[in-house]
Amino acid sequence: MKYASAQYNRAELERGYTDRVLHINLSTYAIAIESIPEEVKQTYVGGRGYCLKLVYDGTTAATSYDSPENVLALSGGPFCGETGFVGTGKFIAGTISPLTNTFCDSNVGGHFFPLVKLSGFDAIAITGKSPRRVMVVIDADASEISIVDAPDADVTINGAEELIEHWRGEGKPTNVAFVTAGMGAQNTWFGCLNSVYYDNRRHRCRSKQAGRGGTGSVLCTKGMWGILVKCNISRGHANHPANHDRIQEAGHKLREVIKTVDPQSMRLNNQGTTSLIDMMNSNELLPVNNFQFGSHERAKNVSGKIFEKEVFKQNIPDGCYPGCTLSCTKGCESYVLKTGPFAGMQVAVDGPEYETAATATNLGIFEIDYMLEYSWYCDQYSLDTISAGVTMSFLFEAFERNLLTEEDTAGLRLLWGDVRVALELLHRIAAGKPGLPKAAGYGVRSLKEWIADRAASRLKRTRESVLAELSLFAMETKGLEFSMYITKESLAQQGGYGFALKGPQHDESWLIAIDQLRKELPTFEDKAEALLWFPLFRTWFNIAGLCKLPWIDVRNPKAKDTPFPAKNLPTVDYYLELVNGTFGTNKTLEDLLLESERSYLLQKLINLRQGYGTREYDSIPLRAMAPVFISEYLSRKDYYDAYLRESAKISPDGTSHEERMVLLQNFRRSQYETLADVVYRKKGYDERGIPTDTTMKRLGFDKPEFMAIIRDGRKRAG
Repeated sequence: MKYASAQYNRAELERGYTDRVLHINLSTYAIAIESIPEEVKQTYVGGRGYCLKLVYDGTTAATSYDSPENVLALSGGPFCGETGFVGTGKFIAGTISPLTNTFCDSNVGGHFFPLVKLSGFDAIAITGKSPRRVMVVIDADASEISIVDAPDADVTINGAEELIEHWRGEGKPTNVAFVTAGMGAQNTWFGCLNSVYYDNRRHRCRSKQAGRGGTGSVLCTKGMWGILVKCNISRGHANHPANHDRIQEAGHKLREVIKTVDPQSMRLNNQGTTSLIDMMNSNELLPVNNFQFGSHERAKNVSGKIFEKEVFKQNIPDGCYPGCTLSCTKGCESYVLKTGPFAGMQVAVDGPEYETAATATNLGIFEIDYMLEYSWYCDQYSLDTISAGVTMSFLFEAFERNLLTEEDTAGLRLLWGDVRVALELLHRIAAGKPGLPKAAGYGVRSLKEWIADRAASRLKRTRESVLAELSLFAMETKGLEFSMYITKESLAQQGGYGFALKGPQHDESWLIAIDQLRKELPTFEDKAEALLWFPLFRTWFNIAGLCKLPWIDVRNPKAKDTPFPAKNLPTVDYYLELVNGTFGTNKTLEDLLLESERSYLLQKLINLRQGYGTREYDSIPLRAMAPVFISEYLSRKDYYDAYLRESAKISPDGTSHEERMVLLQNFRRSQYETLADVVYRKKGYDERGIPTDTTMKRLGFDKPEFMAIIRDGRKRAG
C-alpha cells in the first residue's frame, strides 16, 4: 500500500552538490524537499557536517534515541559518487545514539548514496514514527518519492537479489540500492544499517555496514524497514566538476601509488583488511580474551595469507564503488551455514573485515568458519559486529571471574574458544531472548549494571565493589564498545579512543600503526600533535564522502622525504586536486582542516548539550592503559619490568609482581591525564575539556545559543 507520494523536479548536480535535502516525517507521512543555504554548505561542507547540522537543529537536550523528533540523517559529501577518483562511494549515517545518548555516526560505502545524489539530494533526514513498518522509495526515473509498505519478508541480506529484481524494472540491477535494518536491530541498541547494492562482477548483492552507535536500531524505532533508491542516470563524472581533467589526473596518480605500494605492504587488494591480523598479532595488538592479551600462537590459523589463499580465491576487482582500485572489499562466495535459523543454507559472505575477525580472537576463537558464520549472521540480523562481539567477550570474562553463573546465562557455559556457545549466544541476543540476551543487547555500559545487580547478592558483596571490578574490564567509553586494537602500549591510541567524540572508534584517530608499529611518534609532543591533526583530517574524509584507506594505509613513497611522513602529504596533494578541481577553488590543507574543525566543534557542542562532553567522559577503562589482573602482567613480565625501569624510571627490584602491576597502572594513569591536559590546550579547550571562548569566536560559534551550551557545561564540570 502507498501511504504518501510526491512528484519532484530533480536537482542537477553541479560541482558536487544538488543543494537539496529530503525530509521524511513518518508520524505524518509528510515528504518535503528543502534547499540547503549557502552558509550551511560553506560551514559544514557535507557528509558528517550535514548530519551534525540536521541532528543539532532537529533535536534538544531532552531528545533520546527513540524520541519521535530524533533525526536519522544520511549524507554523502561533495565527492561522493565521483567516478574519476578513488574511494568515493562513502556516506555518513548520524543520529542520537541509544548507546551513547548523544550524536554518533558511521561511515559506510556501497552504491546507495551516489544514487541518492544522482536522484537530486545531498542529504536525507528521517523523523517521526510510523505505526506500521514502511519503506521510503526514491524513484528518480519516475521523479517520485513514496512511502509504502515494507517488503512482506524481512529482507536484509537474504532475499536482496529478489528485491532489487522486483524494483529495477527496465534498468540495470546496479542502479537500485537500499539501506535497511533487520531483526537484531529491532531487539538491540547496537543495530547497524546495511547498505546493499548489486555487484555486477560477482552477480549478487553485497552489503556494507553503518555499524557503530545503533543507527539501525534508530531506524527500527521509527517503524522503518529502510530506504530504496532507483536511478538510471549515467554516473560517469555526474558530479559535474569545475575541471574534470584535473580530477582525472589526480585520480590516476593515486591509482599508480596504490598499484605500486599495496602489493608490497598491506596487500589490501588480495587480503582485504584481514591483512591486519598478522600485523597486530606480531606486535601484541590483537585482542585475545576480552583485550587481556595481544597475541596468540593460534592466530596463524586465521592469518591474512590464509584468507587470501583459501577464502578470497576469486580474482575479481573488489572496489565497493566504481573508480576505486584498492579493491579491499573481499568476500567468500560459498559457505554453508552451520547454526541458527538458516542452518544448511549455502551463502556468500562479505568480508570478514579485520574488526569482525578480531571479535573472534577476542573470544579465544581462531577458526575461519566461525568468522564467516558470525559475519554473515551479523549482517543478516543487522548487528554491529564490534559492539556485539565486545559485549559477548565481556560476558565470557564475567563468567570466567564468577560474576555470572549458568543460572544467569540460561545454561550456557561461556568458556573461551567455545564456537558453539558463542554462536548460540549471538542468535539469542539478536532474537532479544528474555534475561541475559536481552540485557546484552543494550551494550556493555548497561550490562555492567545488570550483572552487578545479580552478582552482589549471590557473592555477598556490595554492588559498588562488583561494579568496580566489572569496570576494570568493561571495554567501553562514552557507552560505545572499543574497536579491536589493544592500546596498553600506545599512549597515542589511548588518547585516540578516549578523546574521540563518539567513543572508542578507530575512524577518528587510528594512531596505533604510526605510534606502536612504526615508532613515528617517539615524544610526548609528537603524540599530542597527532591527536590534534589526525582527528581533524580524518573528520574531513567523513564530511567529504571519501574512504580513508587510500590515504592512511597506502603510504606514498615520497612521504619519507617530508617532515612528518605519517601525514602522507604527497597523497594529500591529490585530494587537494580533487577539491579544487571539483569546486574551481584554490583551497589549501589548512582550509580543509578549518572546515573539519567547525564540524568537530558542533559535535562537541551536541555532546555538551546532551549532558556529556566534559573531561570525565574522556576517561577510559584501566585495561586500555595497563594490565588489570596478574595473569596479564605475567604474560609479558619481562617487557613490563623493563618498561618500569626504562620508561617510568621506577625500579621494580624488591617488589612483588602485584606491586609492580600497581606501579605500572599508576604511571600509565598519570601519563594519560597529562596527555589530556596537553591535547586540550592544543585543541583550544580548558582543563575540563570544554572549548574556550577564544576557540568559539575563532570558529564563528560565539552565538548566544552555542555560548549557552558552553556555560551550562562549565557549571556541570564545576
